Amino acid sequence: MAELYIRVAEDENEEPMEIPSEDDGTVLLSTVAAQFPGACGLRYRSPASQCMRGVRLVEGVLHAPESDWGNLVYVVNYPKVGVILPDNKRKMDEMDAASAVKIKRGIQKTSDLIVLGLPWKTSEQDLKDYFSTFGEVIMVQIKRDVKTGNSKGFGFVRFTEYETQSKVISQRHMIDGRWCDCKLPNSKVGPDEPQRCRKIFVGRCTEDMTTDELRQFFMQYGEVTDVFIPKPFRAFAFVTFADDQVAQALCGEDLIIKGVSVHISNAEPKHNNIQQLFSNFPGRSPSLAAMFDRSQYQYPSSHV
Repeated sequence: MAELYIRVAEDENEEPMEIPSEDDGTVLLSTVAAQFPGACGLRYRSPASQCMRGVRLVEGVLHAPESDWGNLVYVVNYPKVGVILPDNKRKMDEMDAASAVKIKRGIQKTSDLIVLGLPWKTSEQDLKDYFSTFGEVIMVQIKRDVKTGNSKGFGFVRFTEYETQSKVISQRHMIDGRWCDCKLPNSKVGPDEPQRCRKIFVGRCTEDMTTDELRQFFMQYGEVTDVFIPKPFRAFAFVTFADDQVAQALCGEDLIIKGVSVHISNAEPKHNNIQQLFSNFPGRSPSLAAMFDRSQYQYPSSHV
C-alpha cells in the first residue's frame, strides 16, 4: 500500500507541506507537531459551504473528514492566548504570577539610579554586593574613562522592586569608606522648569591650588567642563560639571584637597537678585546695576 500524504500549512495562503498518514488513513497529531511545533489540531475550508471546519481529534489521532483527506489544504490550529492545557497548567500559573508582577511594576516602574561619589577602587561587583542588601538588583554599571578604563566616580544601579528603589534614594550610602548619594537621574527639563546649576562654589581654597589640580580632583566625581580661580586670589574657586546631579550631590560637603579642608556650596546666579534690587528704584540706569555685577555668580555669604 502506497504511503498517503496530506497537505498541511500554517496559513491558507502559504505553500503547504506534505505530512505522512498512518496505515489506517489517520494522522497523528504528534506527526503534525513535529513539523509545526505547538500544533493542537487541523482545520480546512469546506468546498460546499466555504466555511472553516475542524478535523476530528481523538486521543491524539486526527481522522479524515468523510473518511477521505482528499486534495484539500489543512491549516494548523494553535492554542489561543489564555487557553490553559492540562499539561501546561503549572507553567501557565507561573506565567500568570510573573505577569501580575509586571502589571504591578507597570504602575510604578523602577528607573536607573545614579550613584555619585564612588571611590575609584569600587567595582561593579562591589556595587552589586552592597545594593543587594536592600533588594534584588537587575543592573549595575560604573562609568569609566574610555582610554584608561578608570572609574569616573559615578555609576548606575537598577532594582526589581519600586519599594526598594524608594528606600535606597531616601538615604546616603557608605560604600568602600566613602559617603555616596543615590538619586534619580534628571528628567528632561521642560520649558517652564528651571535648569539646575552645574557649577559649585569651592570655599577655603589655598593660593597654591591650581586649576589643573582642582580639575583632576573633581574629575573623580564626574566630567568637569570648567575650573575658574578668580584673580586676584580670593580663597575660592568655581568648578563646573557636565552633569548637574554631580554638582548638587557635592553641595554641603567638606572635602580634603592637598591636605586642606574645602567647603562645597551651590553657585547661585545673582542676576535676578541684582535686577530685582534695582527694579525698586525707578529711573536708575541699567548700567548702574551692571556695576555691581562683577561676577556671573554670587559668593555664599559664609565665604566672602
